[in-house]
Amino acid sequence: QVQVVESGGGSVQAGGSLRLSCAVSAYSYCSIDMSWYRQAPGKEREFVSAIDNDGSTRYADSVKGRFTISQDNGKNTVYLQMNGLKPEDTAMYYCRIVLRRWRWGVCRGSEDSWGHGTQVTVSS
Repeated sequence: QVQVVESGGGSVQAGGSLRLSCAVSAYSYCSIDMSWYRQAPGKEREFVSAIDNDGSTRYADSVKGRFTISQDNGKNTVYLQMNGLKPEDTAMYYCRIVLRRWRWGVCRGSEDSWGHGTQVTVSS
């Protein structure tokens, strides 16, 4: 069973920083893509940042230059360093992972798991 647990949210003033963590408990996979999404009240969930199994990273335009995604060597934890926070960054932040597993000698599939979220509130 896959477990995804976020932490590190909180309340900060504009211009402040937070570091979110997402701990993943999963076994016997051959590939893992890890990403962050956020959802503000009354809005749809939106992509924030991702780090793929090969280490490549992607960012939403709204956070480029301010947020940095990283992971530990074991790919068990993904981090989101958020600097220069703005009130519009206020949202529930969710961690998403996509796993692939060995099937008949081939790394395949797409198992999608989400955490329950961690709240980030930025005041002006």
